[in-house]
Amino acid sequence: MSSRLSSQVHANALPEASKDPCVRISIPLQPQEPEPTRGADGSVDYMARTQWLRAAVLGANDGLVSIASLMVGVGAVNQSAKAMLVSGLAGLVAGACSMAIGEFVSVHAQYDIEVAEMERRRRGSGSGSEEGVRGEENLPSPMLAAGASALAFALGAVLPLLAGGFIMSWSVRVGAVCAVSSLGLAGFGAAGAVLGGADIWKPALRVLGGGWLAMLVTYCVLRIFGLLFNMQVSSA
Repeated sequence: MSSRLSSQVHANALPEASKDPCVRISIPLQPQEPEPTRGADGSVDYMARTQWLRAAVLGANDGLVSIASLMVGVGAVNQSAKAMLVSGLAGLVAGACSMAIGEFVSVHAQYDIEVAEMERRRRGSGSGSEEGVRGEENLPSPMLAAGASALAFALGAVLPLLAGGFIMSWSVRVGAVCAVSSLGLAGFGAAGAVLGGADIWKPALRVLGGGWLAMLVTYCVLRIFGLLFNMQVSSA
């Protein structure tokens, strides 16, 4: 009885034993595949990008939408190429300065708050200079943020300015501004999504829809204003 039972046990155990190596070989292969979320050492810190990413994307998008809407709005009451070019150039300079000053004031306020908080913690804990130096290295730079915001605004504003500022035909000029602005808006939205680790399509469509709405509203308001006050439309 015991010999037969032992032989049956060994016979039943052999198929399971033969399967064990297959299981042990196939299981370790899965952790080697790239995972969407890695560990703290090898992962991309998207939160660290939020400060400069927000300034860059906001500046470029604001420059593109502002100058494109300004040129389209001026084109609604004045078909002159010079008028659209001068208005776009003036908007570029004024907008870049405005973005730089606004970003400088905003980031400098954040800088002052963080410095004051560091001083309170240093006095309360009595920590040494090493912690203070480590904290100062992580402080935001108002000048860097201001420069990045102004540069991003100018880069975004250049697209519609170059696209339609030197075209003589009014319809072709407005169409070129709208087309180039649409491509730029979609590109800025997708670039911000990629750098932030988010989905591409929703941010791109959201930025594109917002830009279209701004240009449409500006054109309609200026067109209605020109019709109500009988403003003379020049084609020179």
